[in-house]
Parts: sequence; C-alpha cells; structure tokens
Amino acid sequence: MIRVFLIILLLLPGSLLAVQPDEILADPVMEERAREISKGLRCPVCQNESIDESHANIARDLRLLVRDRLVEGDSDAEVVDFVVARYGEFVLLKPTIGGSNWMLWAAGPFMLLLAMTVGFFYLRGRDSARAPQEDALSVDEAARLKEILKE
Repeated sequence: MIRVFLIILLLLPGSLLAVQPDEILADPVMEERAREISKGLRCPVCQNESIDESHANIARDLRLLVRDRLVEGDSDAEVVDFVVARYGEFVLLKPTIGGSNWMLWAAGPFMLLLAMTVGFFYLRGRDSARAPQEDALSVDEAARLKEILKE
C-alpha cells in the first residue's frame, strides 16, 4: 500500500506538490480562481516559475495572499493589481505592453530593422566600391622582371 502511494507521488507533476494542503480553499470555485491567478504570477526567488509551481517560501506567502484577497471579496484583477502594487510589474509572467514596457516590446523589432538597414547600406556600398587597380609595370620594371625570370 505504501509503495503504491509513493509511486503515485513520484508520477504526479511537481506543480501539484507545490500547493500545500493547508493552503487549499474549501470552496472549489474560489480555489480554481486562486490557481489561475497563481499561474500568472512569477515567483520572485525562482524567477522562471509561477508561484503555483514554486516551492519557495515567498511563493507560499504569495499563494496565501492571493487566497486571502479572494476570500475578502476582491476580483481577480484586483488581486493581481494588489500583488503588482506590492512587488512591482516583475511579478507578472506576462508583462503588460503599457507604460514604460512598450520600449521593451518595441526594442526587438526596432533593432532588427536597424540591423537590416545597416546591412543593406553596407552591402550596397561594397558592391559600388571600385576594385583596387594594380598599376601596370613601367618599362624599367618589366625589363628587370625579365632578367630575374631568365636567371
């Protein structure tokens, strides 16, 4: 019996094990809302995991905070806004385009266009450049070359 339980635990994805049983809300609808919100918030410690997947202590605190705000009656957007107000926009896994983030979103395409423009003018200038011309040998140089080749 214990072996079966251990095998089942090993086969479960790690994200199910991150949320502790004492965190789970009694209302399944509220719990589902909390899980959806948690999937969109980044763990400040792990930085590549949502707080729903992270085992860090701060992720647990954030999961509890999300659940507390939902129990108090906040909407999903109000919960996210509350967390962003406390931890900054870094905590969002999908950052917004508004504010100063538009520069980050526009930087990639802008740099691509800039690189393509520089490359175009470089190649165009290279094609129109004259090939270096070699000067012809003077009469004295040609005579000296013939002497050297005869030897």
